[in-house]
Amino acid sequence: MSDSTDILAGFPASKEFFVGIDSDGCVFDTMEIKHKECFTPCFIKHFRLQAASKYAREVWEFVNLYSKTRGVNRFPALSNALNLMAEHPHVQARGVAVLSSDDLDAWLAGETIYTNATLEAAIRDGHDELQGILDWSLAVNQAIRDMVFGVPPFPGVRDSLDRLHGLADMMVISQTPTEALQREWDENNLASYVQVIAGQEMGSKTQHLKLGAGGKYAPRHVLMVGDAPGDFKAAKLNNALFYPIIPGREEESWARLVDEAIDRFTSDQYAGDYETALIEAFNQGLPERAPWQI
Repeated sequence: MSDSTDILAGFPASKEFFVGIDSDGCVFDTMEIKHKECFTPCFIKHFRLQAASKYAREVWEFVNLYSKTRGVNRFPALSNALNLMAEHPHVQARGVAVLSSDDLDAWLAGETIYTNATLEAAIRDGHDELQGILDWSLAVNQAIRDMVFGVPPFPGVRDSLDRLHGLADMMVISQTPTEALQREWDENNLASYVQVIAGQEMGSKTQHLKLGAGGKYAPRHVLMVGDAPGDFKAAKLNNALFYPIIPGREEESWARLVDEAIDRFTSDQYAGDYETALIEAFNQGLPERAPWQI
């Protein structure tokens, strides 16, 4: 096992309950600034989409903020965005050349952990065609370091963590690089609430939950808190409960968690109609198809 896998597999169950918590867009209001001010400009610059910048922005924001792929790892997101750009009627009308995702897709198909480090390893093994994607990803990280700071958690987050602290083991479960997660949780004095901060280097969210909580807690005693369909998928693949932080209704969502959902979770009254109603409200706000595809 890798060191990161050892950390998750060795996560000790010290309390009766477990709560996994996503970070970007869930705990911190950082999704908008990261994608609009960091990812999108780098997407336009590194993939030479200046002649269709309006549509590049529209595509990137749809993939990463306003659809059911919200919160996906950056490399599958890039593949999705490149293909949507190539299919976009206004991009085609302007004759803008869009990089094929074939090389990226081949790497994604053969890799299980999508990080800069695993991408660098592929390049060292002779896959020079991936260098431009690595350059883009490194530029994104630098832009985030330069741009994203001083962003506090959503109102209600600290109250929720205070309530859960004595009741549940907690882990950050995210596809953000661990370095950025650690910086943000430290900056806001939240790191002490969680036992592990698991970023993209430790695998997928599904893997985080499986290794961190699998077989260590009673049924219905594991809860995933997240703002993206990927968080819901990770929860259900691990037979965990899901609590949605609904995009655009974050403060309301955190208030509900403090006021009622934590009590329901710890009293075994969460699963069933209550969880189903929350998930239905969550799903209504995130479409599968882009406006230009309808």
